[in-house]
Amino acid sequence: MALYESGEMYLETIYVLSLKNPAVRAIDVSRHMGYSKPSVSRAIGLLKDGGYVDVDENGYLTLTEEGLDIAKKTYERHIMLSEFFASLGVDKEIAKEDACRIEHVISDETFDALKKHFFPDDE
Repeated sequence: MALYESGEMYLETIYVLSLKNPAVRAIDVSRHMGYSKPSVSRAIGLLKDGGYVDVDENGYLTLTEEGLDIAKKTYERHIMLSEFFASLGVDKEIAKEDACRIEHVISDETFDALKKHFFPDDE
């Protein structure tokens, strides 16, 4: 299953929420993202069918290994690009918004080069 920007956003959201509380439900995702419960339920169903998310009998969401890898990668891009743009003098909120859009389309090669050049201590 090809994963698009919206799928990556859901995985990233589940990951971020799980850092604060290991018990994440669709309603938590809905509140965090500001999406309707039916929209989130549909997306979670697609992610489950794609093998990115598991849902237990109580409705708790867990990222599969593949889902976790994608979520961590997306989140790392978000954080590093936000920091990079802010370091250039971009307003922090604008930096976050721009990073959120760019994190899904930037190539691995370009992101790795930026990371290596501007954040060499993180290697």
